[in-house]
Amino acid sequence: MRVNDYTPFPFYVLIFTLFFNFFGEYRKNIMEQKTFSMEVGEKTLSAEFGVLAGQANGSVRLQFGDTVILATATMSKDRREGMDWFPLFVDYEERFYAAGKIKGSRFIKREGRPSDKAVLSGRVIDRTIRPLFDERMRNEIQVVTTVLSIDKETDPALVAVMAASLAIGTSDIPWRGPVGAVRIGQKDGEFTLNPANNTLEEYAADVLVAGTDGKINMIEAGANEMSNPDMHKAISLGFEQVNEICKFQQKIIDEIGKEKTKVELTTPSKEFAIEINSFFEEQGLVDAFYTQDRGTRDEKMGTIKTALKEFLEEKYSKEEVPARKAEALLLFENFLNKVLHDRIINDGERPDGRKVDQVRNISAKVKVLPRTHGSGLFDRGETQALTVATLGSPGDEQIIDTMEVDEKRRYMHHYNFPPFSVGEVRPMRGPGRREIGHGALAEKALMPVLPSKDSFPYTMLLVSEVLSSNGSSSMASTCGSTLALMDAGVPLKNPVSGIAMGIVVDENDNYKILSDIQGPEDHWGDMDFKVAGTKDGITAMQLDVKIDGITPQIVEEVLDRAYESRMQIMDVMLTTIGAPREEMSEYAPRIIIMKIDPDKIRTVIGPGGKVINEIIDTTGVQIDIEDDGSVFITAEEAEGGKKAQEWIKNLTHEPKSGEVYKGKVMKIMDFGAFVEILPGKEGLVHISQLSTQRVEKVEDIVKEGQEVSVRVLEIDSLGRLNLTMKPDPSKKD
Repeated sequence: MRVNDYTPFPFYVLIFTLFFNFFGEYRKNIMEQKTFSMEVGEKTLSAEFGVLAGQANGSVRLQFGDTVILATATMSKDRREGMDWFPLFVDYEERFYAAGKIKGSRFIKREGRPSDKAVLSGRVIDRTIRPLFDERMRNEIQVVTTVLSIDKETDPALVAVMAASLAIGTSDIPWRGPVGAVRIGQKDGEFTLNPANNTLEEYAADVLVAGTDGKINMIEAGANEMSNPDMHKAISLGFEQVNEICKFQQKIIDEIGKEKTKVELTTPSKEFAIEINSFFEEQGLVDAFYTQDRGTRDEKMGTIKTALKEFLEEKYSKEEVPARKAEALLLFENFLNKVLHDRIINDGERPDGRKVDQVRNISAKVKVLPRTHGSGLFDRGETQALTVATLGSPGDEQIIDTMEVDEKRRYMHHYNFPPFSVGEVRPMRGPGRREIGHGALAEKALMPVLPSKDSFPYTMLLVSEVLSSNGSSSMASTCGSTLALMDAGVPLKNPVSGIAMGIVVDENDNYKILSDIQGPEDHWGDMDFKVAGTKDGITAMQLDVKIDGITPQIVEEVLDRAYESRMQIMDVMLTTIGAPREEMSEYAPRIIIMKIDPDKIRTVIGPGGKVINEIIDTTGVQIDIEDDGSVFITAEEAEGGKKAQEWIKNLTHEPKSGEVYKGKVMKIMDFGAFVEILPGKEGLVHISQLSTQRVEKVEDIVKEGQEVSVRVLEIDSLGRLNLTMKPDPSKKD
């Protein structure tokens, strides 16, 4: 028997086996191509499965209008041992091709770091889906939403939330979803479901509501002083539609969703839990936790954590310690969570000794920095925010160039959270998601009360430096911003104050609402609900939860309680500064506003910008000209501003018959002299108009470069100026 007669058989068996295994594994990761749809308002929400990204644990192509989002959900096969937090990563990817745009520098066209808008959209998704995962999971999960197509009417972030929900929900990743999301707009007292994205400026309120079938777990809102009843109505309307969207998603999940993978959770044994909880009690963890001073509390709890580490290292082998540490830290979190809930629910006892509706001690100062245009220092308990206002010219507006819109912003709020604010040491890098999100919220809170550009043309930059933090630093920066703007003399329509509300809920759905939450109540509590507004209504809101969600009824109760707290804070702020200053800081620039004929804009600019650059270089001002002929002259010195204003007036002025000017002789001809009466505008003084006497030679009367007084005699049909140096016969000496 020859070997060659038999060797091919095992080779083909091997190939067939490999192919079968690969195909079988691939089949597990893909689903049959199916499409589902429902009507949301006047548009169709269409979900397509089994076409794109088949290697991910779950994927969906979700279309709403002409906006298309690809969402994928992927989970690592192995858990990360020794980790004491749930590793969820959410990415919102903008693609300029989605809007038919090519962006980037002249030399680099690859899209770079995400825009602030993309970061904020990613935060919205994260805040909506995160509470529905089991926090004991240690398998890495990544949710990526990519914008493939976008229209001008549909908010892609809204679609991305639902796409992420369907990608996770139909995957084998354990999760308690689905979630839905809608926008509610208010205009002329009427509410609109998912108003067009490019018309949001026309609406007095824009409220994004997300949640499950039965509960709300995320709210993002901006409003023009919306009343509590109207805000509650908007949220309730959104909640009803969210429920319908969740029911639609659940049917899809029931039909094509994969069986959920059973992942190993960080679950300490009963014996180990008893042992560690006894250790916490012996070490006095409850008393440490209820220490009112944050510095002392952190020191005591740090000592207990160190003792816990030493305890584990002494009792368990080197190989066992990492896993035991992770379990012990989970027990640490659970222990304090239970203590906080039990004491607040049963006794109304908060860690710092306050009543559930009590706001911490508040203080406010203005003009704390001598050379800035405006400054405000706001303290609430151990949280302290210094906000500085800087006023600039209209040309200092920020140009926003995103996938969705190209716009300019005249008001910006930057939020800085240095490590020393919480007594930590870490590298100082650029703003992260948290900083961008808090800055955007404070910015949204003040936008409705800013003066119009017509009445106050300044660009305004607010920078909040969080100097100390123990909860609600974003709302402290909002209050600080109001103080800084009023100190700068910005004529706000109404002052704005903000508060962070919390809640604790037990297993029987008993709950207590907390006013002005601090660090421990934010960390171990169940809700962070930030509300900002004036005495007349809400300007901004942001809701995050750590539980599945809350009901609209609880939302209504929270808003009422928040109003009471905001007014307490407002009283302190208005005691410090009762109204915007009538005079701006002497160090702030002054803006002169003037109007010119739009046809004269090119005259002011000149060829290649020659004229306007000469004005700027000579007077030291900044000049901004808009298409409607509005001219803004920003000057550090009043004299330079007046000089520039007069210059532009002369450039754009149209001479009239009878007007008298002091001009300069530019050229002499046999028949007369050409005199410049305004920049770039000359007229002819005929030899017969040089004097009341007969003139033989023009040079006998005037010389080139000589300044002379002339009067406009007439303007001919061609627009040419005829001048005279003769006295006006209609006027007598």
